[in-house]
Amino acid sequence: MRVNGLVAELAVGDWRASREFYCDLIGFEVAYERPEEGFSYLTLGEAQLMIDQIGIGRTFEIDEAPLERPFGRGLNLQILVPSVNDILTRLAAAGVPLYLPLEEKWYRRDDHEVGNRQFVVADPDGYLLRLFEDMGPRALP
Repeated sequence: MRVNGLVAELAVGDWRASREFYCDLIGFEVAYERPEEGFSYLTLGEAQLMIDQIGIGRTFEIDEAPLERPFGRGLNLQILVPSVNDILTRLAAAGVPLYLPLEEKWYRRDDHEVGNRQFVVADPDGYLLRLFEDMGPRALP
């Protein structure tokens, strides 16, 4: 496994619940883990993510900013997935609400646009995940 140059590590309240959410519902796989530390390194295609349970391993806290839900305020993680439909089906069956419903969104990139078929969901700790399929480029309208 090649480690990406930037990998987010999310502090989580319940490592097992987060692991189930990311693996069973979103589709990540465990590359490796240290259960005794409440830690997993997860992969989905080229996306990589670490989860680490607060209070078991090393927790990075700032005195003036206590860890309280929802975590990651002001941050959303964009994750390329092979199929948003498969994930939406699993989330619906598990009763997990969406933060932002499925949409097709086009973004200008220099002299053309690129499209995302995307939605946003919050993980068990409130981190926002923007899961998307790449719709490719198109000319500017």
